[in-house]
Amino acid sequence: MRWHDEKIKKYLLIFIILPIFLTSCTLPGIGGNTKTSVVVATGSNTERQILGEVVKQMIEHDTELDVSLITNLSSSVLNHIAMLKGDVNVVGAMYTGTALSGELGMDPIKDPKEAEKVVMEEYYKRWERYWYPSFGFDNTYAFMVTKKFAEENNLKTVSDLEKIKDKTKVGVDTAWIKREGDGYKAFQEIYGFSFDTVYPMDIGLVYTALASGEMDVVLGYSTDGKISSYDLVVLEDDKRLFPPYDCSPVASKAIVEKYPEVEESIMKLVGQISSETMQELNRQADEDLIMPSVVAENFLKENNYFEDVKVDKNKIKEYKELAEGGKNV
Repeated sequence: MRWHDEKIKKYLLIFIILPIFLTSCTLPGIGGNTKTSVVVATGSNTERQILGEVVKQMIEHDTELDVSLITNLSSSVLNHIAMLKGDVNVVGAMYTGTALSGELGMDPIKDPKEAEKVVMEEYYKRWERYWYPSFGFDNTYAFMVTKKFAEENNLKTVSDLEKIKDKTKVGVDTAWIKREGDGYKAFQEIYGFSFDTVYPMDIGLVYTALASGEMDVVLGYSTDGKISSYDLVVLEDDKRLFPPYDCSPVASKAIVEKYPEVEESIMKLVGQISSETMQELNRQADEDLIMPSVVAENFLKENNYFEDVKVDKNKIKEYKELAEGGKNV
């Protein structure tokens, strides 16, 4: 879900080769379903699967449209290409930081509001897609500790780690060590200190290493379900090392012009999912092994499908003017 810089070259190659391949065949699981009105794409990871289901089930609840879900698009690039080909017309979850350095090929933007504004405008200008306001959370790298360790050392922000930097074992994603822009080098420049001991490891292992006491501090992902499972504390990135990865749904202009009710349904979800809520939804799927479709359904039922949320059509109009490069709102 995050765009790792060391993978950009590989994905740029996909951009060049895959469209040529797709001229003669479709992506697995896509295409040929002309009876379906709305096709929602999502990724292979838990978070994207849940959010894809949330968007799909919301549209189904609010409209009489047929909605299908494509779940085997493993990257933002493949979601993007599927929309280019017209195989899908809605993507359940996309991230500002990933879009900027990925399909848009732009430099990271540290200010969340500016990043969202640029992505909204560029997505419409280049591909006539609406990048909607965030669900209410971002999923980025985050330093975290156990609740006990935070209390013992009075830790609330990343800057607070400086006072224990020489006696702390820090486990980080292997890719982060040499990552440009927001990797370890940038960390040292922005925060002004380095750790005495840093252990590169697979991102999937950092949480258990922290919970077992093998590590004191780890770098994980801010909405991972293991945060709530292990009762971890996410430290505030007070000097803005990491660019924002605010999460939003995306829809083609064509589908919302044909079915305005799709847009109204999607807009009900704006600001409705906090980081803590997403952590819990991910935990249910990853730890309790509940199917993403069921996690999404339970979430929507608990919130009565947001039927009490009234979407102001004037607000939709104002949003579109912003996306289309019109007046600021």
